Amino acid sequence: QVQLVESGGGLVQAGGSVRLSCAASGLTVGSYVMGWFRQAPGKEREFVAVISWSGGSTYYGDSVKGRFTISRNNAKNTVYLQMNSLKPEDTALYYCAATSAPWVRVQVTTGREYDYWGQGTQVTVSS
Repeated sequence: QVQLVESGGGLVQAGGSVRLSCAASGLTVGSYVMGWFRQAPGKEREFVAVISWSGGSTYYGDSVKGRFTISRNNAKNTVYLQMNSLKPEDTALYYCAATSAPWVRVQVTTGREYDYWGQGTQVTVSS
């Protein structure tokens, strides 16, 4: 059974940093493109970041570009999201997801292309 378990969320002040982790079981992270999405109350799910199988390529959502960094450790079967210079508008439930889709931007930045999802971890940024 595939499980993606996010951790590292919490309450942080604006301008602060948080590192999210996504630990996978029942799935070999190195065989999947791994992404992070977020959803704030009353808003649609938003693409945050995605990383290719080897970690050599990434895409970021416009709202987080330059502030967030996605990385992966295939040996630990874990994906990370380093979030810096946090803003109150970054407040959301953050989800980790895995897809077997090819490395095509329009596909790997779209939630419906993802096969597996975690339960999410809440990040709240106070002003």
